[in-house]
Amino acid sequence: MKLKSYIMFAMVACLFLLAACSETEGQKDEGASKEEEKKQSETKTITHLKGETEIPENVDKVVALRPSYFDHMLTIDEKPAGVTAQPQYGGDYIPYLSDQLQGAEIVGSAAEVNLEKILEINPDLILADDYIASKIYEDLEKIAPTIVLGAESEEDRNDPEFWKQDLMKIAKIFDKEALAEEKIAELEEKVAKAQEEVAKLDNKKLAFLRIREKVIQIYPETTHPMVDFLYTDLGFEPSDLTDPKERGDLSMEVIPEMNADHIFLQVDSSGGPENYSSIQESSLWKDLDAVENGNVLKTDFWIYKAWGAIGRDQMVDEAMEYINK
Repeated sequence: MKLKSYIMFAMVACLFLLAACSETEGQKDEGASKEEEKKQSETKTITHLKGETEIPENVDKVVALRPSYFDHMLTIDEKPAGVTAQPQYGGDYIPYLSDQLQGAEIVGSAAEVNLEKILEINPDLILADDYIASKIYEDLEKIAPTIVLGAESEEDRNDPEFWKQDLMKIAKIFDKEALAEEKIAELEEKVAKAQEEVAKLDNKKLAFLRIREKVIQIYPETTHPMVDFLYTDLGFEPSDLTDPKERGDLSMEVIPEMNADHIFLQVDSSGGPENYSSIQESSLWKDLDAVENGNVLKTDFWIYKAWGAIGRDQMVDEAMEYINK
């Protein structure tokens, strides 16, 4: 009898213990569920060109519709879920970021955004510039909260340092302002060392040319982050044909008047290579001091790279490789 009573008591005790454990686990699961719901319901307000927009506190999937925004996100270790393609590069990722963007969905181009593709991604947030927003902002807003980045004034638009403001605004979305500031500081330190190398050059006059299908363009001294990088950050001096503010077209006849010790250039993929081949055949080109001295650098997407920390870091490396060749 005593043995049976003991067994009965043990079984009842076990049942009570299991019930208590089950209740505790249930409370834990309920608590975790409520915590998750709380996180999902929390929001923050972001001020941008279209006013103020509430976004989730924890953003996961972001569609970015401008190459500089891809750069900014990757700078703070965030990968976009969707990106625009670059038609001039075969409708694929922008080349200098392609390795890091693998797996991101392509949602059309800046000229023709694919809204259905964005809808399929079901993003938490969309990042757009004022050009795209002027056309389809309301459509984007129907899919997900949309932040419109960019300059509010012409003065800001021409400020070569403005890219940092967009980087910091994107960093705020992810609560990563400290990381963004760290990356900017690292870049500035690297640029300062590069400037010291340029300062050692005896001749520093430089022209930046863009070879397009039917024209040669020379970039100005200011109003674009790329030329600010060349003339302010690195310390090159503008050539005699480099305008302070305006980009201009050059004929082959005036090219000898550049008086440039160094020529950096970008060749557009559509029609540019053919034009550049023709230019290189000309004696007016061959007789330039920069060409004769081998001081010509064919750059790699610098016009895009200048808008972000990753791109600018690559630009420093390419410039230093050129100087130390």
